[in-house]
Amino acid sequence: MTTLQQALAGRITADMELCAKAEGVSAEYIREGIAKGTIVLTKNNRHQAIAPLAIGKGLRTKVNANIGTSRDRLDWEKELEKMRVAIEVGADAIMDLSTGGDLRQIRQNIIAASSVAIGTVPIYQVVSLLLGAGKSLLEMTADDLFQAIADHGEDGVDFITVHCGVTQHTASLATTDNRKLGIVSRGGSITANWMRHHQRENPLYEQFDRLLDIAYHFDMTLSLGDGLRPGCLADATDRGQIEELALLGELARRARARGVMAMIEGPGHVPLRDIEANIILQKQLCDGAPFYVLGPLPTDIAPGYDHITSAIGGAIAASAGADFLCYVTPAEHLRLPLLQDVRDGVVAAKIAAHIADIAKGVPNARERDDKMAHFRKVFDWEGQISVSLDPAKARELLETSDSAQKEGCTMCGDLCAIKMGK
Repeated sequence: MTTLQQALAGRITADMELCAKAEGVSAEYIREGIAKGTIVLTKNNRHQAIAPLAIGKGLRTKVNANIGTSRDRLDWEKELEKMRVAIEVGADAIMDLSTGGDLRQIRQNIIAASSVAIGTVPIYQVVSLLLGAGKSLLEMTADDLFQAIADHGEDGVDFITVHCGVTQHTASLATTDNRKLGIVSRGGSITANWMRHHQRENPLYEQFDRLLDIAYHFDMTLSLGDGLRPGCLADATDRGQIEELALLGELARRARARGVMAMIEGPGHVPLRDIEANIILQKQLCDGAPFYVLGPLPTDIAPGYDHITSAIGGAIAASAGADFLCYVTPAEHLRLPLLQDVRDGVVAAKIAAHIADIAKGVPNARERDDKMAHFRKVFDWEGQISVSLDPAKARELLETSDSAQKEGCTMCGDLCAIKMGK
């Protein structure tokens, strides 16, 4: 039985107990959320070396960090180092988005080295193999795609992004005739171009039951990808995005009926005033399924600072009900991220997630903030560092004041308001 089937049968598994302890909620709350489809527990039945990760309603907002090679940057050991940095500063999950090199070996190395859940996008493997063999991505077959999905399940991947909602109809609504940027998702664009060339429907939609059979076998969570997400503010919340979202809600229901857990991926670039509405709409159309958002980014003109842009949008999205934030680094739109980019991206997303958890009233979310207030009052610098979201950065910047006998930093010295208040 899959985790979802166990939950529907009223059984609390050991993994549900572990998630409940980590979240500060009851095991019954976790079980009930999984049964309703408002919580997913991401753990492939072949990936036993990690703790299970629960994502969804009433739980701490989770953060994902993307890593992976490209055809221009093939150093997979560097990607392992990025993964270690991301986990060190608080990433709850890692997605391997590699598109260059021996993708299966890279994926297996990442899974073996990771202490957290791993996600992937199987279609990248298919097209990368084709391009590496000097072929066109248009030569992909449905069997190629489903074999790649099975390979990822066999290797222990915990959740996969699959662009099932990019159909001939929905893709026609997101062309450059209707949008400034057209389709900006790599998986969405590959699928749309393949359908256009072959005049055939998306295999992931047309043979959705085949996908469910594979996911069921490995108890692998489906992350129903937003292949038509907006890539700029002008394209946000358009008909293509919304029709795909409605379709993903239907597919999530079909997945749950088969005993497969599913979450929904979301935008993208969205004006600030529309972020909350996007979250509310997703929850209504998808029966409260966990929502995994990229950003969202409320402006298009901050390359080099998009981790900040994303954190602003992510805090609003998560406070409105989004459950899982995909980090954005300062290098977004510009290059493959470096180690410092990864660190900065994860920390920014963690800040956004924590702000949202306080707003949502997640159990114990404000506990560290209250400790920080106490430590500041008594000038306990080590205490302040210990509860900060990035202790290494806080320690690096700390400079205590001689004029205030170390009770205060050099910002105010002996004019420190708290010191004078004593």
